[in-house]
Amino acid sequence: MSGKTRRIAINIGSGFVPGINAMLMGATAAAGELGGEVVGIRNGFDGLLYPDRYPDGGLVPLDARLLENVDPSGSALLGHSSRVDPFHVRRIDDDGMAEAADLSGQVLDKLQAEGIDALISVVGRRGLSILYKLHRKGLKTVCIPLSVENDIAATEVSFGFNTALSFTIEMLDRTRHAAQSTRQIGVVEVLGEESGWIALQAAIAVGADAVLIPEIRTDLREVAARLQERITAGRPHGLVVVATGATFAEEESRSDEKPSTLRASLSPNAEEGAGEHVIKRSGRAAKLVADRLQKLTAQETYPLVLGSWARGGVPTAVDRQLGICYGAAAVRAVIAGEDGAIVAFHPPDFESVPLAKAINQVRTVRPDCGLINVARSLGICVGGGRHD
Repeated sequence: MSGKTRRIAINIGSGFVPGINAMLMGATAAAGELGGEVVGIRNGFDGLLYPDRYPDGGLVPLDARLLENVDPSGSALLGHSSRVDPFHVRRIDDDGMAEAADLSGQVLDKLQAEGIDALISVVGRRGLSILYKLHRKGLKTVCIPLSVENDIAATEVSFGFNTALSFTIEMLDRTRHAAQSTRQIGVVEVLGEESGWIALQAAIAVGADAVLIPEIRTDLREVAARLQERITAGRPHGLVVVATGATFAEEESRSDEKPSTLRASLSPNAEEGAGEHVIKRSGRAAKLVADRLQKLTAQETYPLVLGSWARGGVPTAVDRQLGICYGAAAVRAVIAGEDGAIVAFHPPDFESVPLAKAINQVRTVRPDCGLINVARSLGICVGGGRHD
């Protein structure tokens, strides 16, 4: 045991991902071997800021005896919180008005009062920035990357990605079978606001006809032409995988939807994405692509949206293993004196990367990456065509 760190807290940021308990098991086991003590904070920072809300207190002592009876595929032991940002905590003031209060100082004070030497936070991209700000205020912290879209730049594989990818592949297989039976083109929207890893890797796995990702601007006329080449009397069906954040040529981005009453009530600057998708983008890409391809190919299409369904279910064997390893690696980093860092997985190694190098970046698919070349060699249309 190096330094004075002996009591370590763990909390979970926003966004449900199955299998968090495996990560807690890994951290607790490693701490036990290395002489540390681990406590969990309920629901992000809520258990620390509002312990009276919990009959058993806001902190949960984590030890081997407790975790022996916990399902490693679950995530309910500590819970997670959408209110992960202690710099902007919503509360009601004395006049009954909602306000955003900065409670970061209280977080640091309460961690000190509880004798906690360091905090391990399991967070996504936004959470990394928040923990970096807390680190700048004096918090000793190590983060674990949590992302079903695998969009955290510091690591090759974020926790949660493999489970979401496996579910997406299963659903795409079912869609392909349905498309074969109905002689239609299935257009399936999958997770991927800024990065297309799920869409690309799932499309390769199921042998899709086309994949549309945020990193490569799509010309749907080219996609339609490729589909018409592949759809024959002997194969009268198709499958198109589209990421939620897929980008399109300017003429394709214009929507034929009439403005809804919701849009009419918004700011005049809220121009992109008319109708029901003004605020919630999920489903917009699938509808746009399906409608346009049906007009261009004269082939019946049907849009499907997987969306947040990919965040549920049972963790894969890969994610269970990664969860345990990430938890143990984070504890080892803390005990080794690492501070203001994120644990990064670069197979087969787990390394510590400074938070400053991990925030404000997105792990995206490079247009020249190997997986793009593999997809094209399999005849999958990526964005605008064979060679774009």
